[in-house]
Amino acid sequence: MDCNCKCNKEKRSYHFNISEVRDGKIEDVMSFNFGGHHDLAAMAQKIAAKGDISEKHAKELAVALRLMHHVLKKCSEDSNIYSDFYPVFEEFKKAVKERYA
Repeated sequence: MDCNCKCNKEKRSYHFNISEVRDGKIEDVMSFNFGGHHDLAAMAQKIAAKGDISEKHAKELAVALRLMHHVLKKCSEDSNIYSDFYPVFEEFKKAVKERYA
């Protein structure tokens, strides 16, 4: 959670496979790839190390921040709903970085 630059960092690629469990049966409902230079596992570990949220929530927060940032950054010019929220999200992201630095 330490990068504010567009420097040459290692490119990482992640594959998300979302499964739904219903009535004891597992069904894949969504899958997609996501990439960038952030190490999601390291981000989650750093958040969890602070000890104020669970490891599970730390993982969810790290993934959610990166996915939301990506969508808002890519779509901020497409619709007011994105452009209006982007500055608020950036402030939230900044606060999270400061808390878990």
